[in-house]
Amino acid sequence: MSDLEEEYELAYFEDNGFHRLECSECGARFWTRDETRDTCGEPPCDTYGFIDDPGFAEEYTLAEMREAYLSFFEEHGHTRIDPYPVAANRWRDDVLLTQASIYDFQPLVTSGETPPPANPLTISQPCIRMQDIDNVGKTGRHTMAFEMMAHHAFNAREDVEGEYAYEGEVYWKDQTVEYCDTLLEELGADLDEVTYIEDPWVGGGNAGPAIEVIYKGLELATLVFMSMERDDDGEYLLKDGNRYSKMDTYVVDTGYGLERWTWMSQGTPTVYEAIYPEMIDFLRGNAGIEYTDEEERIVQDAARLSGNLDIDDVDDVEAARGDIADELGVDVDRLRELVEPLEQIYAIADHCRTLAYMLGDGIVPSNVGTGYLVRMVLRRTKRLVDTVGVDAPLDELVDMQADRLGYENRDTIRDVVRTEVEKYRETLDRGTRRVEQLAEEYAREGEPIPTEELIELYDSHGIQPDTVEEIASEHEADVDVPDDFYSLVAERHGQEDDEEADDGEFDPADFTDLPATERLYYEDQNRMEFEAVVLDVFEREDGYDIVLDQTMFYPEGGGQPADHGTLSADDVTADVSDVQRVGDVIVHRADADPGKGEFVRGQVDSRRRRQHMRHHTATHLVGHAARQILGDHIRQAGAQKSTDSARIDLKHYESVTREQVKEIERLANEFVMENVPVEQEWIDRNEAEAEYGFDIYQGGIPEGEQIRLIHAESDTQACGGTHVSRTGDVGSIKILGTERIQDGVIRFTYAAGDAAVEATQQTEDALLDAAEILDVTPQDVPETAERFFREWKERGKRIDELKEELASARAGGSGGGEEVDLDGTTAVVQRLDADMDELRATANALVEDGNVAVVGSAADGAQFVVAVPDGVAVDAGDVVGELASRVGGGGGGPPDFAQGGGPNGEDLEAALDDAPEILKQVLNA
Repeated sequence: MSDLEEEYELAYFEDNGFHRLECSECGARFWTRDETRDTCGEPPCDTYGFIDDPGFAEEYTLAEMREAYLSFFEEHGHTRIDPYPVAANRWRDDVLLTQASIYDFQPLVTSGETPPPANPLTISQPCIRMQDIDNVGKTGRHTMAFEMMAHHAFNAREDVEGEYAYEGEVYWKDQTVEYCDTLLEELGADLDEVTYIEDPWVGGGNAGPAIEVIYKGLELATLVFMSMERDDDGEYLLKDGNRYSKMDTYVVDTGYGLERWTWMSQGTPTVYEAIYPEMIDFLRGNAGIEYTDEEERIVQDAARLSGNLDIDDVDDVEAARGDIADELGVDVDRLRELVEPLEQIYAIADHCRTLAYMLGDGIVPSNVGTGYLVRMVLRRTKRLVDTVGVDAPLDELVDMQADRLGYENRDTIRDVVRTEVEKYRETLDRGTRRVEQLAEEYAREGEPIPTEELIELYDSHGIQPDTVEEIASEHEADVDVPDDFYSLVAERHGQEDDEEADDGEFDPADFTDLPATERLYYEDQNRMEFEAVVLDVFEREDGYDIVLDQTMFYPEGGGQPADHGTLSADDVTADVSDVQRVGDVIVHRADADPGKGEFVRGQVDSRRRRQHMRHHTATHLVGHAARQILGDHIRQAGAQKSTDSARIDLKHYESVTREQVKEIERLANEFVMENVPVEQEWIDRNEAEAEYGFDIYQGGIPEGEQIRLIHAESDTQACGGTHVSRTGDVGSIKILGTERIQDGVIRFTYAAGDAAVEATQQTEDALLDAAEILDVTPQDVPETAERFFREWKERGKRIDELKEELASARAGGSGGGEEVDLDGTTAVVQRLDADMDELRATANALVEDGNVAVVGSAADGAQFVVAVPDGVAVDAGDVVGELASRVGGGGGGPPDFAQGGGPNGEDLEAALDDAPEILKQVLNA
């Protein structure tokens, strides 16, 4: 008996004639109105019963079904809220993509720290589950991109009133099941065919009873009752082997698959025809996929049975396909030939929708985080398009889905796709050589190329596993490609890298008993003096950590360095060199102890602080200008402000031109000259997100219910830094340079205020110095430098030509070298104290005349070049190795040309004297 068995004994089930039964196939417990039922209704215990026999009274499109669902819950007291982005890392730092509607409210709402935007609420949330990528197209029901229709209620126990951001119970299990039952009935479902399977949910340290809603073989919804947390001493032992106990808060977390409800209403062979009808028709027609009536029947029957085909559950996909072929009475190869092109068409349509969501929400392709995931999907889609023979540019296919989804940035989406496709081609060209090397290596060892190598090839070069198979087969090497290959790749990039390392200097335990420090710098950012009481002092190896009751010193954070300054008591003045925030306590690192309980006067280094303020405001303005010039997809990947300069890292899919940089700089300075107020506002988080969206979190995700917004010109961001009062106080902004610090991220470095003037003066000084050296005006420096460079290159070419002519002349006259007979071939041993270029040229000239060349120089230690004509059985590498060993060094190379040497130039002559004997020994060997 499950520890949660009693959790499923609902009054709603009892009052409405339900029976609790056990599935004869899988043993699962489920609730049904049909007491004669034997199975739970879910594949593989049952097959689909709605293909060509829709389960609802009317046929719905995606848009119609979404509206029917949301309207139903609005009519039942829920507030409809707008969906969040698919990039969940816009509002939380523990995940990358939105995989369920509850992600919108984690962790702050579900923990009770902040209130939800409405309670109860309903939403239709676009989601992306990368772990389903290998199932898409094959099972007939999996989509990587989907909308999770949901309704949520956030409850708290009555005996904890006042401790959480919401109070009391809105509704719980009975009403949740009743809503589902009523919605199904209103849509015309046969309620006798609906089963509610008991399936406890666990995840992320939480758990609770859950119910899977199955109708005609298809799972339509999951009703999760999140009410428990992991507790080693907990009352409940659940399926993950851990114990759990009840929480103070409990949340209704439902998920209704929009695509599956739409599919149920239409009864098409697969979900893809129901949700992508126009695109499937276009792709099939473009790729020339046509079936006879008999073939169409086989394909549709296979689709009906494909509910059993799930890579997550079936170890051998081909064996599962074989079972379907046996049941249909067709050869498995024939079945594969018919369905695989159609499966690829389905996957293309789904992947293009995924790309439209990701690119439409401003994710920029790169090699990390969400950028990597969008690149992975894009490259896989491109491969599918090429394999199945769709003759249409990928950007047009993605645009079809972006148009259907209503994105306004479709031009940018297409531009990104075109740019990425070109990068992919270039990467493939480079990566193919690496595949050939691996294939030869593993073929020699008689081992298949392992999965880890395949993942690395995909990661580094974008090489798809089937391409590796093709290349490897040419070198008689095998390849092991797991069925869930792309899921493994996505899992490798499933978390954001932690960009900020823990300081580690401060032990939070030291400050737990101290009250929160009052932050005066938010009250008046221009104030530099204050008075405070020393609450505590901690002696460290390199100074003292001082905690005050209040402070004007800004602690390091948000890319802004800590303030410096002094703390003065009657007899002590302490220099403050660092300030850090530890929890709610601000700690000042200083070189002296003012004394616990003492009254101190604080003085912030005003020049340093004001430059930080200018640079922090300039960061907002430069980022805002970049979005105007480069596009709305521009988002901050990091920033750092210092006294002399600042930088901001922006996510962008291509290089930035000099003209674009100048335009960004011009626009940022326009914002400065407008001299509008820079305002701060403390606001409820939900209100801020509703009004300004999630782009307010450019510089990171703040904690708490109340967040601080900075309004500068038309830019609004959540920010904890200090800022100037008006944009004009920035002074001026000078962009000092740009660089690509990683794929998909451009770094802008700039200076503001006094630092901008100083940077400009330094550039002018360098230009004037160059003009003076060249004896021209500053305006003529570029042209003069170009002329000098051109002449320098031409002079270098002429020097090389003269060296070659001199080498030929020396070779023709044997240059004073010793001639050695090697079985009919002449070897010339010659000393020539010149650089390596001249040695190589002389050796090449001797070889052209049919001679073996041994040329030595003492111009820099001892250097040798040995060259051998074709057909002469002398290994140049062996000869150089012997000669170099005599001068304390080494060398080598291929049999026809080698070079080397050592530090002992005084031994060069003796080594060359030994060269004839060495040549003969190598020849005889």
